[in-house]
Amino acid sequence: MSNILLWYTTRASGAVASVMLSIVVALGLLTAGRAGSVRWPRFLTAAVHRDIALTALGFLTLHVVTAVVDPFTHLGLAAAVVPFGSYYRTFWLGLGTIAFELLLAVIATSLLRNLIGARVWRGVHWASYAMWPLAMAHGIGTGTDSFSRAMVAVTIACAVLVLAALDVRLRSRGDPLADERRAAAA
Repeated sequence: MSNILLWYTTRASGAVASVMLSIVVALGLLTAGRAGSVRWPRFLTAAVHRDIALTALGFLTLHVVTAVVDPFTHLGLAAAVVPFGSYYRTFWLGLGTIAFELLLAVIATSLLRNLIGARVWRGVHWASYAMWPLAMAHGIGTGTDSFSRAMVAVTIACAVLVLAALDVRLRSRGDPLADERRAAAA
């Protein structure tokens, strides 16, 4: 595989993974906030959240594998699993490694939710609130085209999406009658 193809694959899979993880975090916030309507029931939000999370993991895995085998960076496997263990953009790559490991923990506990219980699952799931900004910072700091117009637009869109979902989540949390009003409005 040519170096340029590896670079494009690494960048594209990282960008797609960022968008998908932003959607996953937004859907998670909406699920936690019990957002839903007659046209889009809450169980559908949770199902789409899960399915996109697993698809995002596929793109993220492609991103990591192509970055590790890229001869330009010479990252090696250790950089993918040991935070701040790379000579190449050590800090930014380390943030990505931590975000990836947090995501793996969230997905693993989600797959084992029936065995470990909701309380443990929820506790680990809180790591998503750290994972997302770490992943976004990794993309901004490590990406060779992070400040291109397209990537700036993608980053802003991801941030707006997550912040809007966070706003919905925070508003629903402070209003114990929000579910009843939403049901009445539907």
